[in-house]
Amino acid sequence: MGQCMPAGETPATIAPPVTRQQFRDAMACLGAAVNIVTTDGPAGRHGFTASAVCSVTDSPPTLLVCLNKSSSAASAVHANGVICVNTLAAGHEELSNLFGGRTPPEERFARGQWCASATGAPMLAGAVVAFDCKIVRTVEVGTHDVLFCEVVGLAEGGAREGLIYFSRRYHTLPGAPEA
Repeated sequence: MGQCMPAGETPATIAPPVTRQQFRDAMACLGAAVNIVTTDGPAGRHGFTASAVCSVTDSPPTLLVCLNKSSSAASAVHANGVICVNTLAAGHEELSNLFGGRTPPEERFARGQWCASATGAPMLAGAVVAFDCKIVRTVEVGTHDVLFCEVVGLAEGGAREGLIYFSRRYHTLPGAPEA
């Protein structure tokens, strides 16, 4: 673990740079919701699993989604210009793995129950919540594209428990008790 720097010191004089593996190991300590991000349009239907999703602002409602530039979904996402962020519920572990692997797109969508959102991006029935979005800006950072996505529609799926990824494993997160 790092340490605080004495006055007048700089990170370069105290410790070597953070390695890729050190960063990945540290990120495993950061729990995050598991999402399947989908798209459909002229470039076809595709999707990928993502935990790098967060709120940017509520006016206009905007999400940030990180997409690996080497992902098989990248060209379809950029060409279509729309996505649906489907936040997974407990029990969706297999679906998450399917969209996170090397499975062809048509086989990914053979599992789960999907309908078209207003933008045309596939929306998962039974997701905790689905954010239907249009991509309004893209910023390249290293191996990833950071997508800024304006939310144009929402659908709550009624799931009682969410799915998070922490310490390289799935965990169920209980929802609020019914009132």
